[in-house]
Amino acid sequence: MADDLKRDVIDTAPGQTEAAEPIPQAELDRITDDLIQNLKQVFDPEIPVDIYELGLIYKVDINDDRHVDIEMTLTAPACPVAGEMPGWVEDAARKVEGVKSAKATIVFDPPWDPSRMSDEARLQLNML
Repeated sequence: MADDLKRDVIDTAPGQTEAAEPIPQAELDRITDDLIQNLKQVFDPEIPVDIYELGLIYKVDINDDRHVDIEMTLTAPACPVAGEMPGWVEDAARKVEGVKSAKATIVFDPPWDPSRMSDEARLQLNML
């Protein structure tokens, strides 16, 4: 036991930090579910459907340091809340227990279109 501790100390050079421990799968699943629930609380003010169901969230990555990177888009490049929405998304992600930081980036490739909406969103907008 003492040898294991000594080996860990020796393997870490001065000023070097150890890599973060992988997040256990059960916790990663919970964080993912909580992220989805929180993202469903963020709405495009012009459309009465949350951004998750609208299909505006393209990618969510959670690294072992518990940082969340989110790639998202907008329904239109000239969206009046384009400057604010990434902050709303970051705030929603940071509220999840176990998340230390979050960064939302707007991308336009591929462009959003209504085919990205969930059936739930289509139903809410009478598009079925």
